[in-house]
Amino acid sequence: VQLQASGGGSVQAGGSLRLSCAVSGSIFYINTMGWYRQTPGEQRELVATINHGSTPNYADSVKGRFTISKDIRKNTVYLEMNSLKPAETGVYYCNAVLIRRPDLGPETYWGQGTLVTVSS
Repeated sequence: VQLQASGGGSVQAGGSLRLSCAVSGSIFYINTMGWYRQTPGEQRELVATINHGSTPNYADSVKGRFTISKDIRKNTVYLEMNSLKPAETGVYYCNAVLIRRPDLGPETYWGQGTLVTVSS
């Protein structure tokens, strides 16, 4: 199983970026997909997740500005980020909790991370 993230880059404060993460490999069932971030000097934190039923969950700090969505046909999760702030500069990691085979339990996988830089 591989998670390939893309869409990071540099933007000015107040700007927008859209991240994508495609999950590939032998997959039986995807429970949740999501995004986490690690800003300088901080631990990795949850940004947003979306479950099998497409119910989103957001960190309080991004509610109303970020939107998570997915395309189940492509096993891809997206994160639309608006009104970005300089403090949100960091590496954004995609995440998936999935089952590879019916006889296996859920496993957690991470993408390689994509850098988001927000300048003031």
